[in-house]
Amino acid sequence: MRYVPCPRCGKQVPWRPESEFRPFCSERRKTVDLGAWATEQYRVAAEEQEEEADQPPTEPPPAQ
Repeated sequence: MRYVPCPRCGKQVPWRPESEFRPFCSERRKTVDLGAWATEQYRVAAEEQEEEADQPPTEPPPAQ
């Protein structure tokens, strides 16, 4: 059987359908993790893109 570490505490959790809160070891750990996302304690890095609103949309070249 495969085991994975709980993302919150590191406890080994069996990876099977009966493991209701996988990959977390308990509902409490799962809820705490969800709360961290909801309060923006976790962030996914992203590059900011410049907006090109001032430029008209480009048209594709004519078909030949």
